[in-house]
Amino acid sequence: MNQTLVLEFLLLGLTDDPALQPLIFSLFLSMYLVTILGNLLIILAISFDSHLHTPMYFFLSNLSLNDICLSTSIIPKMLVNILRQNQTITYTGCLTQTGFVLVFLYMENFLLAVMAYDRYVAICHPLMYTIIMKPSLCFRLVLVSQLISTADTLLHTLMLLRLSFCTELQIPHFFCDLA
Repeated sequence: MNQTLVLEFLLLGLTDDPALQPLIFSLFLSMYLVTILGNLLIILAISFDSHLHTPMYFFLSNLSLNDICLSTSIIPKMLVNILRQNQTITYTGCLTQTGFVLVFLYMENFLLAVMAYDRYVAICHPLMYTIIMKPSLCFRLVLVSQLISTADTLLHTLMLLRLSFCTELQIPHFFCDLA
């Protein structure tokens, strides 16, 4: 079997213009810091205010934590690439980034579905809400969401391992993705 081992990919990013790189760097760094700070404030507000210890806010704090993780799996590598003027990412790094991006994207979708179910129960069964949406059920819903997200990500990442990359080593994005 004659195969060439791929060690690196080239992330094409947003632009090749060196004059725009500082602007893009500062813009994405500021958005990243605002995202992290805003989500941390949401988590802290929910943690410290006992009036917010309800299922809806439990799911919202999980969604905020997920958003922090998703942003952190993409933006720091992009910022480092802009600073170093080196747009490469290793094969292993690309698979790892793809895995983390997928698990957090899937988790976000499942958390939104769980939040929709929470609102459905609150609207359609208001008198039974506290009986149905117990803290143990909320925890199990988040846990099942995480397990399904991880299993689906593992499936996609393992299928990605079977592909050979010998001709097209340029990725037309600033992060690794299935596409």
